Amino acid sequence: MKKLFTLLLALVLVLSLFALPASAQSKGVIKLGGLAPLTGNYAEYGKGFQIGWQMALDEINAAGGANGYLLEIDVKDSQGDTVVSSTMATAFAEDEEIMAILGDFTSGACKANASIVDRYGVVQLSPTASAPDYASMSPFCFSIMGRQDGEAPYLATYVLKKYLGVTKVAVIRVDSDWGLSCFENFKVQADIEGLEVTEEKYKSDETDFSSIITKAKLSDPEVLVVMDQGAAVSAIFNAADSAGWDIKHVALGPGTSEQVVSQLMTPDNIIVTSPFFFDPQNAELTKWKEEFAGKAGFDPTVHPACAYDTMYLIKTAIENIGDGEITRDAIRAALQDVEMVGITGRIKFEPSGDIQRDYMICGVENGEWKVLEGFDYVNQ
Repeated sequence: MKKLFTLLLALVLVLSLFALPASAQSKGVIKLGGLAPLTGNYAEYGKGFQIGWQMALDEINAAGGANGYLLEIDVKDSQGDTVVSSTMATAFAEDEEIMAILGDFTSGACKANASIVDRYGVVQLSPTASAPDYASMSPFCFSIMGRQDGEAPYLATYVLKKYLGVTKVAVIRVDSDWGLSCFENFKVQADIEGLEVTEEKYKSDETDFSSIITKAKLSDPEVLVVMDQGAAVSAIFNAADSAGWDIKHVALGPGTSEQVVSQLMTPDNIIVTSPFFFDPQNAELTKWKEEFAGKAGFDPTVHPACAYDTMYLIKTAIENIGDGEITRDAIRAALQDVEMVGITGRIKFEPSGDIQRDYMICGVENGEWKVLEGFDYVNQ
């Protein structure tokens, strides 16, 4: 009996080894740095980044990690400020345990960090940087949002010329690197389409837009376009409404933001471009959207969905390294060759380190975002 008990005990111990949680069986931990504007004008998007990353990370680790490695991310608040972002990027880069950096949100911050990640040889994978010249600044710079030399011309041709059929446009844009990139790429195509465009700029910390609305009205445009993300978008459109200006509202940048809509005086009067939409007929996307909303307290835009996909891109890159040593440069090389279908669609990096996306037109009806029907969305 004693021998039988000893044998059974040994068997239980052996079986328990196979029942250990993934964390106890892992090859180790791969640490990542995260940059996101958790406070300030872009806090909705920063919080979305943080939750999107964590959702992916929890799934990956629960399934055994990336090729047996658990993933961790340390998310820092970049405040939407290029100097703060660069300081934090440097700290991550100097920490040899950080194998890659995810973020930041704005193109300006990502471009400010490009020389840093290049010097230290660490990947900066942004979910949302869309400046056409960002990814090409270093082999270590990547982004999956798509580029403004694709979206901004789409706004001119498909939203303004074909969908709305207007010829006179007033643009109010944030005075930032991203805002300049948006406008310049938009203006080239607007000239081709024969659109008459006037431009007004504002600083990112401005909150009173009454005077800029007065200036924009002088050209008697048919549509008002705002190029920015976050609270400024709704604040500018509200200023137009408060001035009694009955004009169509179009935005480039915020995507299908619930927080922007919730702050609008006339929420049904807005059209945006977007590379992605949560199709209510897609059960998988709907489940993801509901889980995100439960954690965030607001519905997701494309931005947290892209953040979620960036974590899976890192996972796939690590798996593609195989039995090789996990180094910063190995992650960079593997990431360049990754081809993956994420929740935002197919992702395959171009040699420059970014991707091209197709776009659609979204608007609000009865307080809810929807893809506007009856239109040819082919991006030519």
